[in-house]
Amino acid sequence: MSTSTVESPAQASVSATPSASAVASTAILAGPFLLLCFGHFAVDFYSSAVATLQPLLAEKYALTLAQVGALSGVFMFGSAVMQLFFGLLSDRVHSRLFVVLGLATAGVFLSSLGVANSYLMLLAIALIGGMGVAAFHPQSTSQAAAHSKTRRGLAVAIFIAAGMVGLSLGPSYFSTMVEQIGLEGLPLASIPALIISGFLLWMLPAPSNGGSSGPSFNWEPFRREWKPLLLHYAIVVLRSVVHLGIAQFLTLYLYRERGFTLRQASLWLTVFFASSAIASLTGGSLADRIGGRRVVLISMIACIPFLALFLGTTGWLSLTGLFLGAIILLLTNPVIIVMAQDLVPEQAGTASALVMGFGWGMAGITFIPMLGWIADHVGLQTVFWGVIALPVLGFLMALKLPKEARAS
Repeated sequence: MSTSTVESPAQASVSATPSASAVASTAILAGPFLLLCFGHFAVDFYSSAVATLQPLLAEKYALTLAQVGALSGVFMFGSAVMQLFFGLLSDRVHSRLFVVLGLATAGVFLSSLGVANSYLMLLAIALIGGMGVAAFHPQSTSQAAAHSKTRRGLAVAIFIAAGMVGLSLGPSYFSTMVEQIGLEGLPLASIPALIISGFLLWMLPAPSNGGSSGPSFNWEPFRREWKPLLLHYAIVVLRSVVHLGIAQFLTLYLYRERGFTLRQASLWLTVFFASSAIASLTGGSLADRIGGRRVVLISMIACIPFLALFLGTTGWLSLTGLFLGAIILLLTNPVIIVMAQDLVPEQAGTASALVMGFGWGMAGITFIPMLGWIADHVGLQTVFWGVIALPVLGFLMALKLPKEARAS
């Protein structure tokens, strides 16, 4: 009978839903998106150099902890604060050269930290290498989000996770290279970056303009949404103080205060950065289900006991606390980015730069040198205890996020 084979409109809609969802998920993994993820892996791979090499740089240049913090701050200024400038520029000039030259610059300069002939030259190398990292991120992040209209939280999470995987593998690469060829021979470590940059120049298509009518930049969306954007930004800064405070001093802390070798310390840094990749995927997926505000609240309060476990114990128990604490802390990484993009979708590159790079960088240039100066007087262990208490303030700020805010 014909009545048994004809579907009602509602039935047809339901039956079409799985295939539509599958198509949407498959679209995320399109060729250009995978190229952007590959590039993000590579540029963050090299951005791990400063944190990894700190013990050796401190010995070679006879640096105090305050100077080590200043070195990290300069790198954060170049790699993160400058993202706002490159975000503004990329919203006007849609060119793949931001990705290609950004990666090449980061690879060459960050592999050359050990050949500086003075502390000032060391700062300059870190700054220029950081600017290469900054040039890459804003446009590539907005383009990654544009590859999915219905699963943007997942798309951004995959993109960020690719970078975090690179960040987690970088420490082992640099510590191994130093053992084989020394700090002076480390510029050879830039060769993979140059090869990958050439590949991206050949394969990566020109970026779309996101549907904008022209290259002009409009401040009006930011004036309209300045209050929620400021709150998102403040949460990112506070979370970044915790993350960067641990990341930038972890190898030095393990090397000096726990007696680790550089290879052992770099492996712990690898674990710390690897947790970031897991956090990005978990946070983006979780936010698509329960909303960004809930993810931020959970992240801020639940990370504290695990980070305390890291500081209060040794061995595998300490490493487990570091790993789980970092995962929970960074659940918010893709969440805040997508929430900010949703507030000003017509200027997604700049919004991404504001909460991903500029917020991260301001935490780095203002607080990390300060933490180094304090550590010169009270030790890194005491500084770390103070740092891991800060998410309590983040939880209180997250309570003010609008309840209807979603990650996608």
